Amino acid sequence: MSDITVTKIGDLGPIEGPHTIPGITFLRAGRELGVAGMGMNILQLEPHCSTYPEHDHAADGQEEIYIVLEGGGALVAGDRQWGLEVGTLIRVPPDTKRKLVPGADGLTVLALGATPGKAFTSRM
Repeated sequence: MSDITVTKIGDLGPIEGPHTIPGITFLRAGRELGVAGMGMNILQLEPHCSTYPEHDHAADGQEEIYIVLEGGGALVAGDRQWGLEVGTLIRVPPDTKRKLVPGADGLTVLALGATPGKAFTSRM
């Protein structure tokens, strides 16, 4: 017997309720797949969306990896900016404030997060 779970991005339902942010669709991919060792979400940002919050993970020590699946834009951290295009992988350490800024085609990223040396627990 296999313990493999398969789904498609288009089959994932968005979060709803008080955690929603206008212009951003947040899909809990890890939860749907039963992932227990890290956070795993799909973030779909509308073109030129400015509502993605600047944030860090200094309090929980979580590092994040973003993988660009569609569209493009930039990751802004402090006074630096990195271009994002399909196929880009970027790691951000816990104490770095960061913000995703989508371009004219919007931006879809797979976001992975975990705290090195700690067991993962979902916060949403």
